[in-house]
Amino acid sequence: MADDKEFQRVFTELKSIFKPHLKKMDVASDTNTHYMLNTRYIMRNKQPLCFGGVRIGKSYVSFYLMSVYAEPSLLKGMSPELKKRMQGKSCFNFKEVDKKLFAELKTLTKASAAKFANEKFVEQLRMMQGR
Repeated sequence: MADDKEFQRVFTELKSIFKPHLKKMDVASDTNTHYMLNTRYIMRNKQPLCFGGVRIGKSYVSFYLMSVYAEPSLLKGMSPELKKRMQGKSCFNFKEVDKKLFAELKTLTKASAAKFANEKFVEQLRMMQGR
């Protein structure tokens, strides 16, 4: 069984990665187990475009960063250690705090946020939604 205190520490640390981006985004969910941050771009389905989030699950804490799904080139240069934590195209799973990997996620999150200043990138995301 997972250590609830450790998972809460992981959750808090991962959630803090999003803090520098709060001024340009909107918090969609903020509970003890789920945090979701949306961009201010509205998609074709009339919903805001999700930027990322953190969720405590049964076996691990998941960190989601949606822009890496649409722009895999953001992952170039990713460490093999972080790659091992990747589940699917935009999710990273952790069971304990890892300062080195969290610092890498912080850099990746900053690069992802910069992508949203590019209208072509946002339009690409809108087009992907139409598939």
